[in-house]
Amino acid sequence: MDDVLSSAPAVILLISIWKIFGQFFIRSPLDNIPGPPRGEFLYVLHKSIGWGFIQNLTESYPGIAKLHGPLGHRMLYVWDPAALHHIVVKDQYIYEEAAWFNLLRFGPGLLATLGDTHRRQRKLLNPTAIGRRVGASPGGVPVELDVLAWMGRTALELIGQAGLGHSFDPLTADTPDEFATIVKSFGPSLVLMNHLRRVLPYIPSIGPPAFQAKVVELFPHRGIQGVKRFIDRLHDESLKIYRGKIAAMEKGNEEVLKQVGEGKDVMSILIRANMEASEEDRLPEEEVIAQISTFIFAAMDTTSNALALTLQELGDHPEAQDRVRAEILAALDGRETLEHDELVALPFLDAVCRETLRLHAPVTQVFRETRQDVVLPLSQPIRGVDGALVREIAVPRDTTVAIGILSANRNKAVWGEDAEAWRPERWLQPLPATVQDAKVPGIYSNLMTFLGGGRACIGFKFSQLEMKCVLCLLLAKFTFAWSDKPVTWNLSNVRFPTVGNNPKPSMPMMVGLYQPAPAPTVSA
Repeated sequence: MDDVLSSAPAVILLISIWKIFGQFFIRSPLDNIPGPPRGEFLYVLHKSIGWGFIQNLTESYPGIAKLHGPLGHRMLYVWDPAALHHIVVKDQYIYEEAAWFNLLRFGPGLLATLGDTHRRQRKLLNPTAIGRRVGASPGGVPVELDVLAWMGRTALELIGQAGLGHSFDPLTADTPDEFATIVKSFGPSLVLMNHLRRVLPYIPSIGPPAFQAKVVELFPHRGIQGVKRFIDRLHDESLKIYRGKIAAMEKGNEEVLKQVGEGKDVMSILIRANMEASEEDRLPEEEVIAQISTFIFAAMDTTSNALALTLQELGDHPEAQDRVRAEILAALDGRETLEHDELVALPFLDAVCRETLRLHAPVTQVFRETRQDVVLPLSQPIRGVDGALVREIAVPRDTTVAIGILSANRNKAVWGEDAEAWRPERWLQPLPATVQDAKVPGIYSNLMTFLGGGRACIGFKFSQLEMKCVLCLLLAKFTFAWSDKPVTWNLSNVRFPTVGNNPKPSMPMMVGLYQPAPAPTVSA
């Protein structure tokens, strides 16, 4: 026994070395899949170079490409429709969420849990200050506002009230709520640790979770510490909301009715349903709290950035801005708001939202890992490195697969030669037969923006409605044009804009009060 124990460290060391470097010495069926040269895999994560790299992948390879991952590990980048169907629908529980991708962040919520746990969870589940700023401008001259900050505050408050029965920020002050600023800091922090995140999965874990957490706390890396601050603050806010709801429910219906949403918000319904669920379906407290964290981040950052992207395109296309405003004002007919059915029936507003979500999906790619060996079919055969036609790919266990959302949405073989152009009019006429024939497995408009299958975005309808509500309110009152400050969109888990060399997320635009043209005078 002593001999066995004394040799254990050497065995562990050998296993670790093999785990890290063994891929260099193993032949794989993936070696026959064409792709860019070794050393370029990190471009798929690079905040600025990544856009060009993804575009090159989309245009140079027929729906799938092999990437050389860290330490010799092979990856697949996929946007072929048939392959996507198998990844996100047919074999979705083989292609699970990448282990390195989410658990660090939100706890065991819908974005992070796997298999049966994820399935069980899924079962349960007004711009006054802007007006003051713009209206105070002498002579009605447009003023520069950080549109991204306002969209972030708006999205946070909307998910707070409708989803969580909680008010974060009533949008009456000029400066954003401190919590909204922290949520928006997450993307830049991730960019700082992109390279590190991709290498860590191949380094063996050492010690119990408490020890690993302490290592993270002491690790001298700005990105890691920024993510940790975000996680801690998000958890504290989620815990406060959860405890407030439990306390109100324990006091009875009268106390619940005093809360925002009067107990009719999504999270109150979930908590109540969880209390009444059978033992086998009931979620532990930590999972319910994690759902709150997931709701806050997923609903705020993606939707707010999608709104900013829409306003950017409307600033770039003033004729489209005029057209959608005219449609909104005609429907309002002097009223302040529209009913739900009236709002969703506006065709050009719908086309503007769909086209932005197609061309500028806030999440550019998501990652999966195969839990077992699996065969991945293709829509069309590709030519392998050896010159032979490949109709399906044997994908080994533990292979990282990147789902190319941006590439799928801009695939010229599906959407036509103008796939990279923002053209809302495409949604006002029958889509090309190639779109229907491709059978893209997304749950929304033949797009991968909200994914598909069991991990499709659970709030995609809320997100669409939120975008239309906010755009309707804003465009009826304000005009949007570009300022003279250079804005760059950065590639991250959720894309985000910055100005110049400032790493803080920001997108300034010139915002003015809309003033209808005076009616023409009629001479006698």
